[in-house]
Amino acid sequence: MNTDDTEGQSTSGAWGELLGRRHLGAMLVLAGGVALYATNVFLTTSLLPSATAEIGGEELYAWATTIFLLGSVITSVLVSRLLRATSGRTAYLVAIAAFVLGTIVCALAPSMPVLLAGRAVQGAGGGLLAGLGYALIRSTLPSTLWARGTALISAMWGVGTFLGPALGGAFAELGAWRGAFVALAVVALVVGVLVPWALPNAREDVEDEPFPLISLILVTAAALCVSVASVFATPLISIAGVLVGVLLLVLFLAHERRTSAGVLPSAAFRTGSPVRWIYLTIAVLAVGSTAETFVPLFGQRLAGLAPLAAGFLGAAIAAGWTLGEIPSAGASRPGVTRRIVIAGPLVLAGGLGLAAVTQQEQAGGVTIALWVAAMVVAGSGIGMAWPHLAAGAMTEADGGSDGDKASAAINTVQLVANSFGASLTGVLVNLGEPDTVLSARYLFGGFAVLAVAGTAAAILSQRRTHTGPATKSYSTAAHSEP
Repeated sequence: MNTDDTEGQSTSGAWGELLGRRHLGAMLVLAGGVALYATNVFLTTSLLPSATAEIGGEELYAWATTIFLLGSVITSVLVSRLLRATSGRTAYLVAIAAFVLGTIVCALAPSMPVLLAGRAVQGAGGGLLAGLGYALIRSTLPSTLWARGTALISAMWGVGTFLGPALGGAFAELGAWRGAFVALAVVALVVGVLVPWALPNAREDVEDEPFPLISLILVTAAALCVSVASVFATPLISIAGVLVGVLLLVLFLAHERRTSAGVLPSAAFRTGSPVRWIYLTIAVLAVGSTAETFVPLFGQRLAGLAPLAAGFLGAAIAAGWTLGEIPSAGASRPGVTRRIVIAGPLVLAGGLGLAAVTQQEQAGGVTIALWVAAMVVAGSGIGMAWPHLAAGAMTEADGGSDGDKASAAINTVQLVANSFGASLTGVLVNLGEPDTVLSARYLFGGFAVLAVAGTAAAILSQRRTHTGPATKSYSTAAHSEP
């Protein structure tokens, strides 16, 4: 089917269709995988103090997140390659198996180095789960449901942000941190049992390509530089790490432009294509989301909140992301979706700007309420634009392996941007130390400026290209059945 859209047409599928009998199984599996990934991130953060108290290794504490993230980046780059080698069903079972194996290693770890090894395997499985969540939307759903499917999957980050700290905190309080990993492994196995029923076993007939070794090395090295810089968290090392990481990303893009064995879709380098700007806008929004990292710390220091309350204050961005994403995904008119995408970075900037100007010592109830509102607004800016950007990347790409690359690259861009965002938060916070108010203002204000600058990328991402007499729109509109 090939359908051309105009400004006045609405071709978006309904939520009832997405969650109906035909697609429910696939959405349970794909959303479940991302929920596992997100929950694991926040659950592990809550459990680490208890784990290190028992098995030692406090000096390696920060590496638990870094190792996990690096494993995720590496495998997210290989998602499209895996889908060329096997079916979506088999690829997902491989991802579940790796995630379960890593989780069990973490549960049984007698020492911190063993736990870190488990985290690396967890990250590898998690990167595949998150990447396949986007990549398989293209092959399991009609294009009219891509934006809604993306919204549902991305909303799982909000679920994980609330569920992770709650479960981790509960198991930690009971002195049973290992049990949390066991419970996570059991849930992953349940998702795995659904895979044969929910996902197709057909393998796409696409031409094989050489292994993207150089691209993999460059993008992994970039993520490693900024991740290690964030571990050491000193201004000089952080700035150096970010600069080296940027240089490596420039080299990565230069190589991708020349090679036939890349990890980005060819559309990203096609003259006049908006795909590069779509990915850049996604990167800006993903960096903005990392502002939540220090929200709990600011809540404790400036408002005297208890750790649990401060943790849920930090989850307000994720809550806003979900609240902005679900209603936005229903928009289908090209003119409306273009305005939504362009407004996304501006709304993010507005929320972060409000957070910056309301930071103060001994904050009371009104100020805390303003912080919550600011974080929810910031998150909604990310959420409202995200499903249309993701659908745009998938729509613009060619079919076959290029389509798989375009879908999988959404997750890769997000993970790499999160690495850079984490390092930038360290730089901005350290600039204000020892004044916590100043640190908070630098962080939120700096990210607000970055979001405003990202509006230019959002505008360029909504340029139209002409294919014959009709105009292609980057929204939920249908162009061809996957």
